[in-house]
Amino acid sequence: IIHTAHLPEGTLALPYLRPFYDEPEFVVRNIWRLYGGWWDGAASRLKPSPDHELAATITELAGGVGPLLERARVAVEDGDLRLACHLVDIAAWAAGDDPGVHRERAAVYRTRRRAESSLMAKGIFAAAARESEALLPPED
Repeated sequence: IIHTAHLPEGTLALPYLRPFYDEPEFVVRNIWRLYGGWWDGAASRLKPSPDHELAATITELAGGVGPLLERARVAVEDGDLRLACHLVDIAAWAAGDDPGVHRERAAVYRTRRRAESSLMAKGIFAAAARESEALLPPED
């Protein structure tokens, strides 16, 4: 339901409905959470594995973090920033302190931040970039 809810064309062009702070997608998720609870309906996410365990398995199946990061770069080039963020998060959860992974993650989230219109999304994606940047070694 969350991914299929859409507003009528032109609605967000109205000056008083522009997604400046919040976004329609966030409102739909909040309504779902209010009336449907926190569970999104995917059985595997009812009692999920910890992110780092799932990420380690996916990374192993992918052949390491390299293929995940390469696919994230392709996703960025294709404009699929949602997928790119998933992939760099998986790589970061699997290879927690790898500076190369965090450099890529920070770059993807900086790109995602620039592509967003709402202040809430911009702030969250900037925080994700800073989180990875804080793990990078100081430059000489």
